Amino acid sequence: MRTAEEFDVVVVGAGSAGCALAGRLSEDPALRVLLLEAGGSDKVLEVQIPAALYKVWRTRRDWNYTTEEQPGLGGRKLFWPRGKVLGGSSSINAMIYIRGAAADYDAWADLTGDRSWSYEHVLPLFLRMEDNARGADEWHGVGGPLRVEDLRSPHEWTKAVVESAVAAGHPRNEDFNGATQEGVGQYQVTQKRGRRWSSADAYLHPAADRPNLTVRTGALTTRVLVEGGRATGVEYRWNGALHTARAAAEVVLSGGAVNTPQLLMLSGIGPADHLREVGVDVVHDLPGVGAGLQDHPLVPVVWNTRSGRSLSRAETPSGYARWFGARRGPLTSNLAEAGLFTRSRPDLAEPDLQFHFLPVKFWKQAEVDPDVDAFTSAIVLVDVHSRGAVRLRSADPTWAPSIDAGYLTDERDLDALVSGVEQAREIAAVGPLASYLADEWSPGAAVTGRDALRATVRETLESLYHPVSSCRMGTDELAVVDSALRVHGIAGLRVADASVMPTLVRGNTNAPTIMIAERAADLIRGRTVDPALATAR
Repeated sequence: MRTAEEFDVVVVGAGSAGCALAGRLSEDPALRVLLLEAGGSDKVLEVQIPAALYKVWRTRRDWNYTTEEQPGLGGRKLFWPRGKVLGGSSSINAMIYIRGAAADYDAWADLTGDRSWSYEHVLPLFLRMEDNARGADEWHGVGGPLRVEDLRSPHEWTKAVVESAVAAGHPRNEDFNGATQEGVGQYQVTQKRGRRWSSADAYLHPAADRPNLTVRTGALTTRVLVEGGRATGVEYRWNGALHTARAAAEVVLSGGAVNTPQLLMLSGIGPADHLREVGVDVVHDLPGVGAGLQDHPLVPVVWNTRSGRSLSRAETPSGYARWFGARRGPLTSNLAEAGLFTRSRPDLAEPDLQFHFLPVKFWKQAEVDPDVDAFTSAIVLVDVHSRGAVRLRSADPTWAPSIDAGYLTDERDLDALVSGVEQAREIAAVGPLASYLADEWSPGAAVTGRDALRATVRETLESLYHPVSSCRMGTDELAVVDSALRVHGIAGLRVADASVMPTLVRGNTNAPTIMIAERAADLIRGRTVDPALATAR
């Protein structure tokens, strides 16, 4: 007979949110916290060296997901890297520190009916978690666990593209997380002195010696235990055996927008008809689990270059010597060094496009190493209308779930991305960047007109790896959690990860996900954050 260990809070998933949540909860010595992670250690160079990020993809530190065939993309399946390692996707991402627009959080407040999700109220959480190298002001904090810095050795093409975008009519923006998001500039990154600074680095490793925190890696959670309508613990596979962990207070799922809905459904919590189809006993009919999936789609425009060396040549003896020595040089690059927020149409109230400018050829999600020196403008739609879903393929927890991203199921997304390709070409044709670029490799200068560009978007669209909303907050019948992140209809069970976002934010999702964990820690510990702190810094 299995014996059950007792904890106060069991957190499932040591990713961006789970590490932050476990770290914050364990600050209270009265709380016994268990953190379960299916993956392993993050102590490998491919995680620590920023420019090596894509070398972790498709390895055992990656869940290595693939979507279903996408009708909007001509039946193509897309690769979705998700971190299966301490730090989760913050250990394999491009480290871009973006919060999103203030309007995103005000929309969350409207959709949840809870003003505590407005930008005024979440800004203090962002300030609290941040240690910004630029110092503290009304938009930024210092002394928090998450180190945020400017890139130490930006590429010369990065500086050129900023000047070219300004020449093309875009405003310069020195801080995408400041007073306004719109404009062009260099990204800040979650790095510390040229090294990746993941959520595990920020929150988990400093807490590792706390006696009230237990961390288990290689532990696959197979189901949430529910008794009398209350979550009482979890079952998990670890060291070749099935174990039980009891939670006296709460179970919190932080597996992300794919694994969290999968675990809920494996536990019998989800759309009843679907659960019966795959042979799972229904514990609680909750139709919205797995529904409403959103992701940021990306379309690359690539140019060959006439002069200079791209980041494809970063791995040289001198490059490694600079990184191991002073933590400088091309290996400190996050690849997507500069960005732009703009509108696909002038009548829009907020930017709906984000550009990532890469001084390297980024093609087919880095399935093969770059073969030539090239420059990439990656156009990303950040106000997405299309929706997809996560579903089970099997009642076996080792099976990957079915992921239908729903790309381009809404024509508005297609038209916006076409506008982005046109704007990328305008930027490349003016200013100093034009002197570096040669011919357009993809889609190619001969591809003109909106119909041809629509076809190109369908043929070349990829994911920016920002899935959210599959267990979204809300009050309607398809909402999965309430505004306090509690699963509707099941006591003692919360979700704290990107899956709860009511909508995508305008920008990269790592910082907002960590913010959600900070909020969850406050909710579990019964604390509140005064919005006046947002202006007191």
